[in-house]
Amino acid sequence: MASRALWKGQLRLSLVSIPVELHSATRASGKTSFRQIHAPSGKPIRYDKVVDGLGPIDKDEIVKGYEVERGRYVLLEPEEIDAVKLETKRTLELVQFVDACEISPLYYDKPYYLVPAEELAEDAYQVVRDALRATGRTGLGQLTLRGREYLAAVRPCGSGLLLETLHYEDDLRDADPMFKGIPKKKADADLLDVATTLIERKTAPFDPAAFKDHYETALRALVKRKMKGKKITLEEDEDERATGGDNLIDLMAALKKSLEAGGKQKRGSSGRSAPRRKSA
Repeated sequence: MASRALWKGQLRLSLVSIPVELHSATRASGKTSFRQIHAPSGKPIRYDKVVDGLGPIDKDEIVKGYEVERGRYVLLEPEEIDAVKLETKRTLELVQFVDACEISPLYYDKPYYLVPAEELAEDAYQVVRDALRATGRTGLGQLTLRGREYLAAVRPCGSGLLLETLHYEDDLRDADPMFKGIPKKKADADLLDVATTLIERKTAPFDPAAFKDHYETALRALVKRKMKGKKITLEEDEDERATGGDNLIDLMAALKKSLEAGGKQKRGSSGRSAPRRKSA
C-alpha cells in the first residue's frame, strides 16, 4: 500500500524552493490492538458524544472551544482555524544549521521521510542532501502539521532526507527535581573499572534487527492459545518475588559475575550475537 503524504509544500534554502512531501517513517499497523468488550454479552463497547442535559448529539454540531475560565469557552469554527495565516503551513525554510550532536536526544519527537514531490525537484533536493552530508550539519526550520507548528530538524538519511520534529524548550520538564537527591560524587574507582570493562566487552555496532518486540510476540501467542481454547496458566513474576529489603546485592560481586558470564549471555534479543567492532 502506497504511503500517503502527511504534508506537502516547499523546502526552502535561501532563494531556492524545492517541492517536497512528508511521509511518516514509523508504522503502528503491526502492533496488537484491543477493543473494550462487554463481558456478559461479548459485544464491543461504543462511546457516544453526549452533552449534559441533552444526551447524544450529532457530530456535525461539534466545534472546538478554548476554556477561558471554568465553564466559559471561546468557540472556534473549523474555517476560522484554517484561516490562521502561517507561512509554515506550506513552506519549511531552513533558517539555521547546527552540528547534529548539539541537539540533545530529549528534544527529538517523531521521524518523517522528506521526499521530492516531483522529478524536476530531484536535482535541487540532491544538492541540499549532499551539502548537509558534506558539512555534517543539520538544518533547522518550522512547519505546521496537524494544526500545530513544529520545530523541525532535517538531515541526510541514505539517499534522501530525514525530518524529525523537535520539542520546544517549554515542552520539556525540568530534570533537576527528578534527579534531586542523587549523589553527585564520583563512583568508586574499582567498581567503575569493572563496569567500564563490562561495557567495552558488550560494545558493538548498532543493529536494530538484533532486537525484537518480545511483548508483542507473547501477546499474539496468548491470543492464539485462547482461540484454540487452551487453558492459560498464570505465573507469578520472578521480579515480583525477588523484591524485598533483604535482597541486597554485592555490587562488585555482581559486576565480576557478569564479566565471567561474558559470551554465555545473549547479546541481542533475537538470539544471535551482535557483530564485533573492528579494531582501529
